[in-house]
Amino acid sequence: MKYLIHLCVALLLVACKEKPKEVAQTAEPGQDRDVIVLSEQQVQLGNIRVDTLGNGTMGDKTVLAATLNVDETKSVAVNARIAGRIERLYFKSTGDYLRKGDRLYDLYSETLNNAKQEYILALEKQQVLDNSIIDFTQLVESARNKLLLWGMNEAQIDELAKTKKAASITTFYSPAGGYITTLESHEGDYVAEGTTMLRLANLSTLWAEAQVYTSQLAGIDRDGAATVRLPDLGGKTISGHIEFVNPEINPDTRINLIRVAIANPGNQLKPGMAAYVELKNRPTNSLTLPVDAVIRNEKHTVVWLQVGHNTYKSVMVETGMEDGESIEIKAGLKAGDIVVTTGAYLLNSEYIFRRGANPMAGHDMSNM
Repeated sequence: MKYLIHLCVALLLVACKEKPKEVAQTAEPGQDRDVIVLSEQQVQLGNIRVDTLGNGTMGDKTVLAATLNVDETKSVAVNARIAGRIERLYFKSTGDYLRKGDRLYDLYSETLNNAKQEYILALEKQQVLDNSIIDFTQLVESARNKLLLWGMNEAQIDELAKTKKAASITTFYSPAGGYITTLESHEGDYVAEGTTMLRLANLSTLWAEAQVYTSQLAGIDRDGAATVRLPDLGGKTISGHIEFVNPEINPDTRINLIRVAIANPGNQLKPGMAAYVELKNRPTNSLTLPVDAVIRNEKHTVVWLQVGHNTYKSVMVETGMEDGESIEIKAGLKAGDIVVTTGAYLLNSEYIFRRGANPMAGHDMSNM
């Protein structure tokens, strides 16, 4: 909405331009190409306001928009331990909760059935020959370990040893508890060894993941306190800690990722919820401007200086910390510069209208 208002006022500025002869004096020979001159009427209509740049204290808190996501360190992929055909799935919907040890699926597997028979045969030979000719203990143990490796549990193997009867269908149980996030196999599917059957997420902790500009990273205390605020739960706040800062920066957006781990007792919080991450910073005394005085795109950051009566010049700057209202200026300006604090976007629009080019396009970041 703010940019729509700026556009409307910019159009009014154009409509209220002075006569061509008077406007021509804004482009005198030798004049800096980044300079633009407005009439008194345009300054008043555009509500162009300036202020002298000076030192200010940045706030000790950074607020970032975030989203709650699954803690991947507590996620489990349940894979098929042996090839076979799925005869039955006991859980068929994402979002279902599984306890550790719940039945997951029934599998028909020729390979597993043959291994069961080998185990029974080894037990029978051990019993009949009583290890008098050959020591069958090692053979029995080897056959038992094979069944464990292929997904049967101790109770199933003990039952097999007791009854000496091998069922053609084998039931497999959940190795962990959690919510089903993905189901990747269905009844009747033939699965190979290692095929992912489903994925489980333990929601006892969640990640609040927030994006942050690289210019803000220097001011964030990675060992400081982090608070996650949840607007969907009436502004409830939960204390957490920064667990991860992505070491790789997106070169196009200059945005980084911060991850804050928070506890989720009772599983009240759900992945996908909106949140705000509040990070404690070390207060600093530096050159600061209102956020609206700074014009940014993917590559450049520009402010407008007043260099004469109704005369303004675009200057590229390097920014630092930002607290929502103020932004730190690290390079490009000096104390005492007169900066446009209100109407910077309107000046930008007027420049583009007159010159047919964005004032940011002529700046070279290597000169910063």
